[in-house]
Amino acid sequence: MKKLAVLLIAIGSLLPGCIPIPYEGGGGGGGERHGDRDRDGVPNRADRDRDGDGVPNRQDSRPNDPRRY
Repeated sequence: MKKLAVLLIAIGSLLPGCIPIPYEGGGGGGGERHGDRDRDGVPNRADRDRDGDGVPNRQDSRPNDPRRY
């Protein structure tokens, strides 16, 4: 049993913990929520100006509508 535990720990240490996956842009199955509304290459959840109207989301009363502030 000890040999099996040591073997599993050794194998586990060889496997990578986190694998970065590059953002391919929109269409990740998350729909509009995780897409790129203003098509600037930054996903909505990380974009400080989701709608691309020049007003940061924190100051924008309608952060998803480019025609309103």
